[in-house]
Amino acid sequence: MTDILIDTSASVMTLTLNRVDKKNSLTGAMYTALADALALAQADDAVRVVVFQGHETIFSAGNDIADFLGAPPDTLDAPVFRFLRGISTFTKPVLAAVCGPAVGIGTTMLFHCDLVYAGDNAAFSMPFVNLGLCPEAASSYLAPQLMGYGRAAEALLLGEPFLAEAALEMGLISRIVPPAEAAALAQRQAQKLATKPMASLIETKRLMRKGQASIVAERMVEEGRSFGRMLREPAAREAFTAFMEKRKPDFSKV
Repeated sequence: MTDILIDTSASVMTLTLNRVDKKNSLTGAMYTALADALALAQADDAVRVVVFQGHETIFSAGNDIADFLGAPPDTLDAPVFRFLRGISTFTKPVLAAVCGPAVGIGTTMLFHCDLVYAGDNAAFSMPFVNLGLCPEAASSYLAPQLMGYGRAAEALLLGEPFLAEAALEMGLISRIVPPAEAAALAQRQAQKLATKPMASLIETKRLMRKGQASIVAERMVEEGRSFGRMLREPAAREAFTAFMEKRKPDFSKV
């Protein structure tokens, strides 16, 4: 079974996270497939819109821990960072349909989507600190910008989850619908966009994001370097050892 399904029809490329038995946790190979698909979509004039989706019960549990530990993203050329650069610099419209938990990168990638439609069962979380790590995807910049510092601090320092209603209020998502309707709504909106003049869509998106584009690029590099360094430090080792041993981590000595 393919973990990333790629379907292109009517000018819309749909990328489906298809590893439901593993809660759509992401591996290096999946990041590579997503990065390659975005590069193809960027270069192909026939693709006018990209849509990300998962399952009605789960968007993504974040990184697959075993895969992550086996091939940690300790350089800026790692597949996950290739994917993040690809989605953050993608010039055409990007949509997402999100149902169920969206953990870690399952949430931070949404900062780079233009429209996000969430099921009423969606739950978002960015628990990087709880793993002895730091944020990625420029979320250390984008989360305070979008949420305000206080809410961003709860989400990033405490790692506390927030539900669809809060995500809608702060502007992370565009609309809440029943889970069975999220993917169809994203496709309808994508089809509307696909009929509009591409040059106008691209220029409008560029202008809206112009003020933050260089900051996002710089912050992603800084985060990536810190992330790689912190992976090798005691707090992260304790967090991941505890996860694998199914116990609560003890950070009292780190």
